[in-house]
Amino acid sequence: KSMKLDIEYIRKQFPAFDKKALDGQAFFENAGGSYTCKPVIDRLYRYYNERKVQPYAPYEASTLAGDEMDEARERISQILGVDTDEVSFGPSTTQNTYVLAQAFGQYLKSGDAIIVTNQDHEANTGPWRRLVDRGVEVREWQIDSETGNLNIQDLMAILDDNVKLVCFPHCSNIVGEINDVEKICKVIKAAGAYSCVDGVSYAPHGIPNVGKLGPDIYLFSAYKTFGPHQGIMTINRELGMTLPNQGHYFNADSLYKRFTPAGPDHAQIAASAGIADYIDDVYSHHSSLNGGALERGEFVHDLFRDHEMNLLQPLLDYLGSKNSIRLLGPTDASKKAPTVAVSLKSNPEAVARELADHGIMAGGGDFYAVRCLEAQGIDPSHGVLRLSFVHYTNKAEVDKLIAALDHVL
Repeated sequence: KSMKLDIEYIRKQFPAFDKKALDGQAFFENAGGSYTCKPVIDRLYRYYNERKVQPYAPYEASTLAGDEMDEARERISQILGVDTDEVSFGPSTTQNTYVLAQAFGQYLKSGDAIIVTNQDHEANTGPWRRLVDRGVEVREWQIDSETGNLNIQDLMAILDDNVKLVCFPHCSNIVGEINDVEKICKVIKAAGAYSCVDGVSYAPHGIPNVGKLGPDIYLFSAYKTFGPHQGIMTINRELGMTLPNQGHYFNADSLYKRFTPAGPDHAQIAASAGIADYIDDVYSHHSSLNGGALERGEFVHDLFRDHEMNLLQPLLDYLGSKNSIRLLGPTDASKKAPTVAVSLKSNPEAVARELADHGIMAGGGDFYAVRCLEAQGIDPSHGVLRLSFVHYTNKAEVDKLIAALDHVL
C-alpha cells in the first residue's frame, strides 16, 4: 500500500464533506477546531442513545458506559506513549491548565521561579503568570521580534536552580514554527525543572509520541483532533502524585482524577475513543503492516505531516512573494505546522468576510495570542488573518484559497 495519503478515502471519513450546507466551502479555520470524524460521531450518538446513564454501575447500560470511557483513556494513552492513568480529560485545555496552575501554586514556595513564553496562546501562559500573586517569580522566554522564533540559548540564559517549571508550546497558533520539544525538555530536565507543553496547535497535525518527546505535562484539545469538545492532558505519574490533589479528597489515589475537580463529560470522553478508531482506520487503509498502537500513531502522524507540507509550501511561497503583507513565522513548510498568520494593512476580519464570499472559511483577530502579536510589533486589536488547515484539506482547496487571496489582496 502507498505511503501517500489517500485524500479521497480520508474525506469520506468526515461527514461534513457530504453536507449541503458546507458544499463549495473550503475550511481554513482548523486551528480553531476541526471537523469531526465519523467514528467519533457514531460513538457519541450511540452513547446518548444507549448509554446515557451514570457510568460504572453493575447494570449493563452503565457498565458499557464506563467501559467506553476507560477504552478512550486506554487507547489514547497508547498512541501518546504514556501509561493509561497518566491521561486525564477536562472541559478544555484552558481549564486543565488553570487547574494545574492551582496545584503548582500550592506546591511552589516563595522564591521559586517558573518560565513562560510570549509565543503561547494565553491558555499556557496566563494562568501561570498569576502565580506572581503567590510569591512565585515569573520569567519570560521571549521570541525574536522579527521571526517569532524561540531560541533555546535564550532559555538557557534564564534557567537556573530556582526554576521549577518551564511552560512552552509545541507550536504557536500564530507563528506556527514547530519547537524542538524533545531537545528543550532534555535541557529543562537537566536543570532539575518540570516541563509543561501546550500541544493544542500541534496535535491536529499528528498526535505525537509524548513518551518519546519527554515533557512532564502535555496538553491538547480533542475538538481540534477531530473529536468532541474536551481537553486531554498527560502528566507523568511522579509529578502528578507529588502535586497537591485538586479533585475530591477520596479520589486522591487516582492519578487521572487528581486534576479533574469537576465531573467530566462522560459521553464526550467515551466518544474520544473514536479518535483512536480513526487513526487505526487510516493506518490499516495505508499500511499492510500490523503495528501496535504507538507505531500506528507514528505512521499516521508522518502520513499527515507529509501531505500537509506538500500543500503548505505553495501557499507559503505565494504569501512570501507579496510585499504588501507580512507572513509570520517560517517560510519553510518542514519547520511549520499549516497555521499561517498574515499581518495586513487592511482589516483582517474584513478580509476574512471578503474571502467568505469566495467560499473560503477563515478568520481574523488576535486568536488569544495577544502577547505573541505584541512581541512582533502587531497591534492585537487590529490582529492578523489566519489560514489554517489539516490533512483532510486537498490541493484544489489550497488552489482555491490562493486564487481568492489574489482577488481580495
